[in-house]
Amino acid sequence: MQTVVLVLIEVLIVIGLSRLVGLAFRQIKQPLVIGEIVAGIMLGPSLFGLVAPGLAASLFPPETLPFLNVLSQIGLIFFMFLIGLELNPKYLSGNIEIAILTSHVSILVPFSLGTLLALLLYPLLSNASVSFTAFALFLGAAMSITAFPVLARIITENNLQRTRLGTLALTCAAVDDVTAWCILAVAIAVAHTGSFDKAIPTIVYSLLYIVFMITVGRWFLQRLATHYRRTGRLNQLLLALIYMLVVASALITELIGIHLIFGAFLLGTVMPKNAGLVRELAIKTEDFVLIFLLPVFFAYSGLRTQIGLLNQPKLWLLCLAVLVVAIVGKYIGTYVAARVSGIDQREASALGWLMNTRGLTELIVLNIGLSLGVISPLLFTMLVIMALVTTFMTSPLLEWTYPKQQIRLDVVESEPEEQTATDSTTNKSNLYNHVYRILVPVANISTQKGLVQLATAIAVNSRQPAAVHPLSLIEFEEDYVFNSTPLEADRLIMERLQQLEELTLRLEPEALRSYVHPIVRISNNVARTTAEIAVLEQADLIIVGWHRPAFSKNRLGGRVGQILSTAPVDVAVFIDRGEDRLQSLLVPYSANIHDDLALILALRLLVNHATCTLKILQVVTDDQVKNELSYELRSMMEQLPQNVRDRIDIEIIEAMEPIEVVVSASETVDLTIAGASRAWGIERQTLGRYTDELAIHCRSSLLITRRHSQLTSHLASVLADVRTQELRN
Repeated sequence: MQTVVLVLIEVLIVIGLSRLVGLAFRQIKQPLVIGEIVAGIMLGPSLFGLVAPGLAASLFPPETLPFLNVLSQIGLIFFMFLIGLELNPKYLSGNIEIAILTSHVSILVPFSLGTLLALLLYPLLSNASVSFTAFALFLGAAMSITAFPVLARIITENNLQRTRLGTLALTCAAVDDVTAWCILAVAIAVAHTGSFDKAIPTIVYSLLYIVFMITVGRWFLQRLATHYRRTGRLNQLLLALIYMLVVASALITELIGIHLIFGAFLLGTVMPKNAGLVRELAIKTEDFVLIFLLPVFFAYSGLRTQIGLLNQPKLWLLCLAVLVVAIVGKYIGTYVAARVSGIDQREASALGWLMNTRGLTELIVLNIGLSLGVISPLLFTMLVIMALVTTFMTSPLLEWTYPKQQIRLDVVESEPEEQTATDSTTNKSNLYNHVYRILVPVANISTQKGLVQLATAIAVNSRQPAAVHPLSLIEFEEDYVFNSTPLEADRLIMERLQQLEELTLRLEPEALRSYVHPIVRISNNVARTTAEIAVLEQADLIIVGWHRPAFSKNRLGGRVGQILSTAPVDVAVFIDRGEDRLQSLLVPYSANIHDDLALILALRLLVNHATCTLKILQVVTDDQVKNELSYELRSMMEQLPQNVRDRIDIEIIEAMEPIEVVVSASETVDLTIAGASRAWGIERQTLGRYTDELAIHCRSSLLITRRHSQLTSHLASVLADVRTQELRN
């Protein structure tokens, strides 16, 4: 009982630390799995055992390791089943000839270099009980592996799944996965028997089992899929049967003499790819496996990773040699094959870095090698370091080689030809042709029609090309979730696009709808992605919605506050009171740059809508000098045509409490536009007392503006066009 209690305490520590470290790594744009692997290493002799050896020995005594091993092996069985389940043949539908060549060369080169490296490492890091053939095969397999799940996640998060680079990388990784597992199976067979000749029966049995699963196994599983289509749900009996088949298949491959993970992977691969069945089966399986069992595997691996064994300079040099061979072999093999296949230099380089992703798959290979005694604890540690470094470097090197400006992010229909042509040939300084763009992050599509309606009202007029981009971000906070696989992500994107199209069809008048071009993206950080897309789309303004209760605590936390703090363009926060009309506007003006933006947007609305009226309200105390309009604003207002100036009313009121006056005035208007108060930039978590109170008490809909740069013009091109027309008349 004491051992069981210790194991439960260990699991408790492992899960908690894995989540914490994993989330920390997510903050630096790294896969969650890297943090979980590091958490496992932290619990082992490399850190915990070094800092507190007594406590580490008490919490992780040797007698508990077999229990952790059993849990980790169960986790690996079902994780490999998930990998096979998500390895959809659709990934092999495009560029298959290029992918086969590229993936096999990307295996052959690092495998060959790994075999050559084995000549150096075998006498130093192995012993006579291990055959050189088994050692070289394992080292070559470790050098040539690509982690399909981590690569797929990186592709999805970078919205590459619909680009040529993304589809080619997925196809290469899928082919790579199958080939590498076959090599590993041969390596395990050789390790069990001692030589390649003796391993031939094991290889033959493995091939026969593969044929059996592709034929008889697939036929039986098709019957299960037919039953699922008829019932429309995955009940517990059917789920139990599938799990029994996973375990049975794992047992068969273990008895054959390769490894139990191959049976689970093979069953997942031959499962019918019925979208509903795969989705429901993955969702029901993955949470327990990924949250509970896999962290135990990372901890078990970490307990066997001893960085302290690298205690001499020459050992660190050997570790560096392993790292260089792994990186250079995989990159050069991929790059050269891709270039020979006609892929341009930038894409070939990005593909090389993507194929260097090793992640958890590498860790599985290493643990098998260590368990069989083929690789020593010292070499195991070196290869774990290699797995971490190669996975860690993928995202930053991909961003450096293939920056977001080079990625064709738009997967929706392109803009009308006349607008696209104008935008693509326009110099940003040419105000006559500049397409005025508003980005509208939409959190809840069903309730934010008013947000998009306001954006179109500000953007669209007959004088200047305009585009409104409702932005919906699909956020995946975890790794390896089925929803984040590229095919499933594509399905979610199309579903979200359809919802945005339905929102667009509700806009009035109908003519506005042609200016609305939705954008849907995958994101792991909503505020950061919003800011990036604002730059990529050259947005002039971001309008984001927020509900009244969010201001009641006088705090700006959450995504809206992050967008306000980080977006490098002008931002406006819209609090919708449900008023669809925009006939009367109110701008409380107190002479700061944010109030200037509020007034400029109000003037744009005035120019866009011939029946709209504007009241500029200045509230001063008895001893206060009236706030004058800035030179910029005075100049703009002088350029307005007379029929627009006639609809502007400037009112100055003396009062001790400005809020009460503004709230009272808001009762008779449709929209109040107010600049963030002076505290902005000093108290970054608030909009300032004045604006916060206004958000709570304002009787009309409210638009709060935050100006980023005085160089951004929301009116100059419109006014220039108006002035030109007046001169012609």
